[in-house]
Amino acid sequence: MELVTSRDFLDYRDRSDEECHGLIKRAKASLGEDLVILGHHYQRADVYQHADLRGDSLKLSKLASQTNSEHIIFCGVHFMAEVADIMSKQNQKALLPDLAAGCSMADMANLSKVNRAWNELKSVLGEEMSVTPITYINSAADLKAFCGERDGIVCTSSNASRVVTWGLAQREKILFFPDQHLGRWSGHQLGLINETDMKVWDPDLWMGGLTEEEIKKAKILLWKGHCSVHQMFQPEHIARFREKYPEGHVISHPECRFEVCDQSDFVGSTEYIVQTIAAAKPNTRWLVGTELNLVNRIAEEFRPEGKVVEFMSPVVCMCSTMNRIDPQHLAWQVENLLDGTLVNQICVPESDKGMARVALERMLSIS
Repeated sequence: MELVTSRDFLDYRDRSDEECHGLIKRAKASLGEDLVILGHHYQRADVYQHADLRGDSLKLSKLASQTNSEHIIFCGVHFMAEVADIMSKQNQKALLPDLAAGCSMADMANLSKVNRAWNELKSVLGEEMSVTPITYINSAADLKAFCGERDGIVCTSSNASRVVTWGLAQREKILFFPDQHLGRWSGHQLGLINETDMKVWDPDLWMGGLTEEEIKKAKILLWKGHCSVHQMFQPEHIARFREKYPEGHVISHPECRFEVCDQSDFVGSTEYIVQTIAAAKPNTRWLVGTELNLVNRIAEEFRPEGKVVEFMSPVVCMCSTMNRIDPQHLAWQVENLLDGTLVNQICVPESDKGMARVALERMLSIS
């Protein structure tokens, strides 16, 4: 298949959503089993409806390794499409409708900064230092490869506590990047509650802004990174909800700051949030600390059961980069596929793909 763009996106930009929905359905019907569309829970509803397989990062990474379709369109963000390319078969192609759909958290850690941190740790702990590198799946492929090369691993919000347990069983310490909040909550779940157990590593400061003593005593070094959406949620949002609805339940994603997770009744991944509310008794009320598209979707889904599902923040906050994928971009991509043309193919360099797959497969083996 020639990698030539035969259709210009400008021809789709101003088309109505309704017209694009029709084009997408027609193309999917024609392409049949040659195409599978994966949709992340945070994806906007007008795109999510076209997904053949849906889930959180862990579920979709498993599905990407199991599908046999020649073309995999990932309605998510860039690192997710990279995972699809890493985990899929050699003849399969991973595609992303809009290359601008990135992740601000993933951008908070890059290979240059992680390499520098690793070398600084060696200067304190010695060449044979006992450190397991763990990268959240919300990271670039070269960071997954970095972990694979150093007997490290990848985690998702679904399995982070298990992965951290595994990491500490391998070595004395963990370098966890790029999300400090997921790492902190995972460590807390394992009983690491002393101030010396977990320290934030600031990649813009020498030695992460820590003393040699702090580095030596720490069990987990938490990269100074965060999700801009989950950072919005505050303990006072929970306090107001509990005052108004004392019988209500609070459920949060572990990318939220520790104080929010600590005051929640339930904490878990997007898949966990959906399953927990689905299994709850009818006529219950929920305050949910995660991305707005997902909250709105489950609010509608469970309304017939009398369940009231509310978004935690009074300020609207959604994953703006995930939101970039719209019906127009998806229609443009699938119509190009009908022409036998690939647009926005995601190709992880072979130099990274092998070791990144090792780190991902380690994760899947303990999940």
